[in-house]
Amino acid sequence: METVLDTARLKAWLDMGLQSLTSYATDPSLWFQVFLLAVIYGLAVLSRRGLGPLVERWLYPPQPAAARLGRLAPVLVELLGLLLFLVIVWLVIGIMRQLTFPGHSYLLSIVASLMSAWVVIRLGAAFIRNPVFGRTLALAAWTLAALNITGLLEPTVAVLDAAAVTVGELRISLLILVKGMATLAILLWAALGLSRLLEQRIRQVPDLTPSVQVLIGKLLKVTLLTLAVVIGLSSVGIDLSAFALFSGAVGVGIGFGLQKVISNLISGVILLLDKSIKPGDTIEVGDTFGWITSLGARYVSVVTRDGKEYLIPNEDLITQRVINWSFSNALVRMEIPFGVAYESDPHTVRRIAREAAAKPTRVVAARAPVCHLVGFGDSSLDFLLRFWIADPQQGVANVKGEVLLALWDAFQEHGIEIPYPHRQLIVAGPVRIEPGPSADTGN
Repeated sequence: METVLDTARLKAWLDMGLQSLTSYATDPSLWFQVFLLAVIYGLAVLSRRGLGPLVERWLYPPQPAAARLGRLAPVLVELLGLLLFLVIVWLVIGIMRQLTFPGHSYLLSIVASLMSAWVVIRLGAAFIRNPVFGRTLALAAWTLAALNITGLLEPTVAVLDAAAVTVGELRISLLILVKGMATLAILLWAALGLSRLLEQRIRQVPDLTPSVQVLIGKLLKVTLLTLAVVIGLSSVGIDLSAFALFSGAVGVGIGFGLQKVISNLISGVILLLDKSIKPGDTIEVGDTFGWITSLGARYVSVVTRDGKEYLIPNEDLITQRVINWSFSNALVRMEIPFGVAYESDPHTVRRIAREAAAKPTRVVAARAPVCHLVGFGDSSLDFLLRFWIADPQQGVANVKGEVLLALWDAFQEHGIEIPYPHRQLIVAGPVRIEPGPSADTGN
């Protein structure tokens, strides 16, 4: 491995830069421009305080609720002070160029150009949905523009290219690393954006089931991301065949360390292929009852009635028993056991129970409730009431409660008693009760 760095060339550039800074520092016009920039900054701050509320009221009117300029509105509010600063600076530059010393505004021109570039780049980055990526991209683009404006782009590129490491026939420099990271970031962002667009289009195809839509979307996303990485590495001259042996050795180690992750990934593909669960299904896994909102590569998101979102690993849905309340259809039969006193007429009880169960709106009218006498208990006639619902995702405990309340009201109206358990104690022979110890004895 050989390290290459042209130190003599780097030293010459540093000496040249130091001489330039020394010459500028002794120039009186430089300090005059610094003074002007400080004054202009103060004027911009005062103007921002006065014009800020007016601009915000114009950008965010009460009707309609949306901002006038969409995503540009918050950016314009953020950059309002800088925009006022730029306006005043360009006016001062124009005035100085019309006077006798036009060449004494070089610092003002550089600052104005740098700030103008930032405004343009920041406004363009506002259209990127990911705010972190947008700001990072804006900062990188402005750095490149700043180096170009100040005339330091070519020396910086030369310095980055001079700092290199050679491994065999492979030469890796800082310039290649910077280009590679920038290219890879842009390609990954483009791949994610394209995959989201394709997933939205796939969801609009009515002939595809939800499971197939999710499977195609995930496959497209993985394919696009893989292509982005391969193209990004190839674009900077990295030969991927050189990593074949290394990647094989690393892959074995990663395989042992990521057994659960790989198992969940494969389980997710199996779930999508066999269509056992899909978004919108109502499932019950252990103590968790809720409906599926999304199928991920590693887990399934299940939202319960109380608003909790459980992330269940795909492997658990393959290895454990899962109750899918809406697998083939959404019709679900509910059962409520109850008992009445032996004095009640069982035929009348059955009729009243069926009528009471049909009253809640969520009970399916097409399938009439049924009530069966299932046993003679110790103190009651035991019945089993059955009814059907078509929306288990709306909950099952609440509809059971509605049926039980309707059953209670009906029994109260017809005088049907729900008995308490009775216990009869039979004592053989006479019972002798002896008085307890007297309090006077002290025992």
